[in-house]
Amino acid sequence: MSAHYYLGIDTGGTFTDAVLLNDAKQVVAAAKSLTTRFDLAQGIGGALDKLPQDALKRIVLVSLSTTLTTNSVVEGKGSPVCVLLAGYDAAQIKTSGMVELLGAEAIVSLPGGHDAGGYPIAALDEAASKAAILQHAPRVSAFAISASFAVRNPQHELQLREWVKQLCDKPVTCGHELASSLGAPRRALTVALNARMISHVKALIDSVRHTLQLRQIDAPLMIVKGDGTLITAASALDRPVGTVLSGPAASVIGACALSGSRNAIVADMGGTTTDIAVVRDGRPELSVDGALIGDWRPMVEAVKVYSIGLGGDSEVRFLGGKGLAIGPRRVVPISLLAHEHPEVLPVLERQQNESPHGSQIRFALRLQSDEALISRLPADELRAWERLARGPVDLERSNIEDRPLSRALARLERKGLAIYSGFTPSDAAHVLGMASHWSQPAAVLAARIWARQMRYMYGLGTWTLGDAVAPSRQVVDKVIATICQKLIEAGLNDAGQFNEDRASNMAALLTEMALQGRNRAAVTAQPPTSVFALHFAPDIPLVAVGAPASSYYPEVARSLGMELQVPRFAEVANAVGAVLGEVSQRVHITVTQPVRGTFRVFTHGGPQDFPKVEPALAHARELAAEQARANALAAGAATVQVDFSQVDNSVNNDIDGNMFFEAIVTATASGAPRTALDEETACQPLPEPV
Repeated sequence: MSAHYYLGIDTGGTFTDAVLLNDAKQVVAAAKSLTTRFDLAQGIGGALDKLPQDALKRIVLVSLSTTLTTNSVVEGKGSPVCVLLAGYDAAQIKTSGMVELLGAEAIVSLPGGHDAGGYPIAALDEAASKAAILQHAPRVSAFAISASFAVRNPQHELQLREWVKQLCDKPVTCGHELASSLGAPRRALTVALNARMISHVKALIDSVRHTLQLRQIDAPLMIVKGDGTLITAASALDRPVGTVLSGPAASVIGACALSGSRNAIVADMGGTTTDIAVVRDGRPELSVDGALIGDWRPMVEAVKVYSIGLGGDSEVRFLGGKGLAIGPRRVVPISLLAHEHPEVLPVLERQQNESPHGSQIRFALRLQSDEALISRLPADELRAWERLARGPVDLERSNIEDRPLSRALARLERKGLAIYSGFTPSDAAHVLGMASHWSQPAAVLAARIWARQMRYMYGLGTWTLGDAVAPSRQVVDKVIATICQKLIEAGLNDAGQFNEDRASNMAALLTEMALQGRNRAAVTAQPPTSVFALHFAPDIPLVAVGAPASSYYPEVARSLGMELQVPRFAEVANAVGAVLGEVSQRVHITVTQPVRGTFRVFTHGGPQDFPKVEPALAHARELAAEQARANALAAGAATVQVDFSQVDNSVNNDIDGNMFFEAIVTATASGAPRTALDEETACQPLPEPV
């Protein structure tokens, strides 16, 4: 019998990774290629071409993880969308944060919505709703819909969705499909983020499918969700916000599998973010209150990850009174820019001898194509977009010769269509010999120019003129200190004794003490003699994965006194984790007692009342199981097992006995993903997801 293989792909902000696992789920081959955001298929194809080509013909499952959705949230980028809100007041809209995320012009407030009991508080205005849809449809990539208390009765969201489908062909998502918890502002934010991500995820899925077809790989395509479970590519297109933290979730699963550790702190450093998770008994904890990504906390069940905008491609910059800062903005490292475009080297050589100014080491490049955005570009931005097709634009030169071009490029960068170059930790690592895969001469030139900028424009640093090593060392030390602080902060949050602000402040203090102790020991060559010593996570190892893991984490582990594991294939842990998950779908149904003796079940079709609690709970379990099973099969499960859990809110007293207030019934349907070997099962029609 010939062997079968499982293909894992991870598309990150900088690298695209591919791995082949055998039937025993062991890595037999791995490859990396630069991510090509403007045409993702090039980077994906580049990684696949480095794998054994005969094995590609025997692939039975392809699974994909990505940090692109997470990065788009962290960087505040996304496609233009329209959000239709029914029954929201001005305070709720402000609380949601959508004005800051999308702009006021993207939000349409309409009458409608329901109350907490699931009954309508106002009728939908059909004329106003349809007028808003027709007005926005030509200018947006997708619609998002949220109505007040739609988790108790989704009828107004469903009606608005029907009108959108009647009037245009743009994708549309409803809030009740993404989140079952109360909290209208956050649910609205969640559906808005989901709509912004649809075009990005579609571009990724189309690229993967095209790449697989060219290589005659005919196998089911799955995508990792933020909770580490798998869904089909079609399901991901409907609910792309579920793939937020897809990459970090896959990296946690991959790190545990590669290291063999069931209890660990997993840290994954990529090009744009650093993600930290605590793992116990082989499973990462899920975030009860939704995942925090950058400045946003959507209602998404995801691995409890502490994600910060610190990566190898994060911009190193001056931040007012705080001095040296790294991230969260991602830029193209100068070493990578020169590696791909050697013509920039003479420009850098000239700039190192010029008076410092802000447009040095700054080039603009195309980042990605977004049809909805490009169709709305004014003439000057369209000219700039077309100019970028010829290669990088030197902003120093354009500021002198064509100021309108520079201004248009700045707007393209803010819209996420273009990206700037800059000095990054990856460049500093090349200067210090910690990395060598890109242009080391360009990194040295960039370090010299950047150091002159910092010193003469901002008064930062005392480095010798022309010295590239000392400023690079300071950047690397800053990266290490930031990782240390985030690890401690994650530990304090995990202990549950501090809120986010207190944990952050205390982590900063503890990090400073730890690094001071390390520095004293390095200078005196003697162990520090102090009444205070920090031993962080003494009983569990730090498992570091990601391309830069071996560069930064040995020093991090020494600073915190931790055991460090950098397993084999750590640089492709995300791709490994992508093919090790299972399909799992959870459905939550709420049962309440609004008045004594009436037990209300909030179903997909609206509220249903029962005279006794037992039949109400039984009906909730039946509906939840039916929906979860259908969703799991539609999400790609070969077979399904359903488990139940229930959270009760009730009080026992001497007078009335047990007083029932509310129960949340959860059905979880799980199973292994279908593979190309499951032909008979795959040919059967699947139930529609509920």
